[in-house]
Amino acid sequence: MKWSWKIARIAGIDIYVHATFFILIVWLSLIYWKAGGTLLAVFSGVGFILLLFTSVVLHEFGHALTARRFGIRTRNITLLPIGGVALLEKMPDDPREEIIVALAGPAVNLVIALLLFIVSGVNGAFISAEPLALADGGFLQRLMLMNIFLALFNLIPAFPMDGGRILRAILAIRMDHVRATQVAASIGQSIALMFGFLGVLYNPFLIFIALFVWIGAAAEAQNATLKSNLSGVKVGDAMQTNYEILDSDEPLSRAVDLTLSGTQKDFPVLSGQKVIGVLGQSELLMGLSHKGKHSLTSEFMQRDVQSVESTESLQLVLERFQNSDCKIIAVTESGSLVGIIDLENIIELLKIQSAMHERIRK
Repeated sequence: MKWSWKIARIAGIDIYVHATFFILIVWLSLIYWKAGGTLLAVFSGVGFILLLFTSVVLHEFGHALTARRFGIRTRNITLLPIGGVALLEKMPDDPREEIIVALAGPAVNLVIALLLFIVSGVNGAFISAEPLALADGGFLQRLMLMNIFLALFNLIPAFPMDGGRILRAILAIRMDHVRATQVAASIGQSIALMFGFLGVLYNPFLIFIALFVWIGAAAEAQNATLKSNLSGVKVGDAMQTNYEILDSDEPLSRAVDLTLSGTQKDFPVLSGQKVIGVLGQSELLMGLSHKGKHSLTSEFMQRDVQSVESTESLQLVLERFQNSDCKIIAVTESGSLVGIIDLENIIELLKIQSAMHERIRK
């Protein structure tokens, strides 16, 4: 995610903080200063928020580590002002496994709340309604109540929140996965409208949550439809067979000539008959600005190149694009390069399919 900085790597998962998170900290600092008038009030208030977001990170690790049990990796976890986002490669295909992964996050918050309740009991502190205010009440009590709130809030059936994913999984047990996603997304967007209305009347922060739910639900529904349309389609049906290649010892001037004489922007780089990298437009421009057009292609190419057999499912290739930073994928047959494919190829194929289906309906 753009404007994010890596702050840690735990259990093989990178943790990022988005720039807007720091804006939240500054804004809250001003609120606590206005309420308490001392640096102690600011440090106490901001410290509480940081501990609360630690709970959010643990919530996301609940999803990530549970998904790992089902063979699904997590690319990273990003902290945003509205919470955390664990970027899983995908959700489990089995609805029952999806329910377990979705429940894992709220379960972590409930465990944290239970531990805080035990600690508060040992210290002789009793829970009252006052701790619900972020600026008042016992520190541990407020943190306990907020973890309970996080668990319950995330269980609201507003797709793509945890509760919405549970709803989608339950629906998917009895209906097609795409239809289940569309129904859950519609329910999520209805709840988003309610959040937006309440935000206008009471709390503007609910408007941001409403936008997150609305956009997320629409994206999930679109993604499910997209994967359904690609079901049964092979890579060979969408790959480019008319393309240019670069040799690893060719100068960047060759890539410049190919770029200016055609529309191709990303070039597979070969050493003999083997694909060893990809030179994209950003790498080309970097090489030109740093060392000039006579430097070698191999100095600036991306070495993390992926390949796929022409007979593989295009749906799986789409997932690769979504879960990696690769720009093109080399298409092979028995180890030999026969084509390349990028997201534009997939989009063009979908447009052609849509036009053909529209003609049939007429």
